[in-house]
Amino acid sequence: MKQIRNVRMAFLFWILAVPVLAGAESEGFSVFSDTVWDDVGAADRWAASFDNDFLVPGGRDQDYTYGFSVIRTSSKLDDHIATKPIGFIDGLFKLDQPSRHGIEVGLYGFTPEDIERKDANPDDRPYASLVYASTRAERVYPLEGKVISSQLTVGVLGIDVVGDLQKGLHDMVEGKAPQGWRHQISDGGEPTLRYSLARQKLLREPTGTFELKHTHSVSVGYITEASWGMNFRAGKLNSLWHNFHPEQASYAETSAQLNSRTAERFFWAGFAIKARAYNAFLQGQWRDSDVEYSSGDLRHLILEVWAGYTHGFANGIFVSYGLRGHSSEIRLGQGDRNVIWGGVMIGRNLE
Repeated sequence: MKQIRNVRMAFLFWILAVPVLAGAESEGFSVFSDTVWDDVGAADRWAASFDNDFLVPGGRDQDYTYGFSVIRTSSKLDDHIATKPIGFIDGLFKLDQPSRHGIEVGLYGFTPEDIERKDANPDDRPYASLVYASTRAERVYPLEGKVISSQLTVGVLGIDVVGDLQKGLHDMVEGKAPQGWRHQISDGGEPTLRYSLARQKLLREPTGTFELKHTHSVSVGYITEASWGMNFRAGKLNSLWHNFHPEQASYAETSAQLNSRTAERFFWAGFAIKARAYNAFLQGQWRDSDVEYSSGDLRHLILEVWAGYTHGFANGIFVSYGLRGHSSEIRLGQGDRNVIWGGVMIGRNLE
């Protein structure tokens, strides 16, 4: 039955992708003034991010408990071997050649509320983890104030490293030791993947102090969903409008918060409505797991919100702090609660 479900999810993706791809081609006329024009090819940046629920004021240790990623974005990665698979898939959708690519590696994990419990707890969310590598391709259309991006993530569910790192961190800070990782989704390891498309569009011409845009996105794989959201940033803006897209982050899988080599500082916030058809971190994949939920046990419409602050320095270094959360995805039991976490990102523009 799980194999049939995943085939259905792949078919659903092709249907959901239509509204995103419908805006992929250039309309052939300018919606914005020349201020939107920029050198989209000049990009060479790296960033590292760390998410943890203890970064939320008040402290927590449950749900999306932590994640870590390292990202490199550059216009010089076109011929890198890591970009070949996503290039093949993008070709099936007849997408234009990308303006730049991103490569990311990372890991993240989820835990129930009572991490000291050793036996499986069917009344709360399961332990779950992912170790992954991801490639991203972006196509910037400055005259239309539009970006079409695609992302391919491949990884492994259920291996020990995520739980072992959490145990080690808790030992260092003398916290509670998580005891139930042997009950995680796909315990022992299972390959997985996810492919996503997103179309972000400016809603008004950006200024040096304010920027507003909305984003349609779809994805298929270990998370299969369609979403629409809005995002703004306000303050002293010097980075280009298409370099900042927190609305496309998915747990530790981030879209690097890129900025220029001039000082800037700004607040940012937004929301997204997500129609989620499948979540492997709750439902499992092909293999049976000690704790997993059926589709009927989950809410398939969730609201996600985020807010944060970014400070960029003239030497190209930037620091971001943000809070994210979404409404309860589980319908019943102890797992029926809203999810919230915090994150810190540090990066540098190299050009």
